[in-house]
Amino acid sequence: MSKLSSCPVCNGVNLYRSISVAAAGGYGPNFLPGLGNFLNPPRFNLITCENCGFTGFFANREAREKLSKSDKWEKI
Repeated sequence: MSKLSSCPVCNGVNLYRSISVAAAGGYGPNFLPGLGNFLNPPRFNLITCENCGFTGFFANREAREKLSKSDKWEKI
């Protein structure tokens, strides 16, 4: 994940990063389909701006490395 220096919405500098979160929660949606497996779900960090509340999801490197090979994602 690249380090953000300011919020892309409001240019605020009060950004916070979550701990690594599993993208395929037991009862929640699978935010990174096809990029993990049953025993090792893909993970991401959330970045939230304290000023405006903008929140971005950043997939970890292991998940990103599977994007081009997955049939659940298409390059745009």
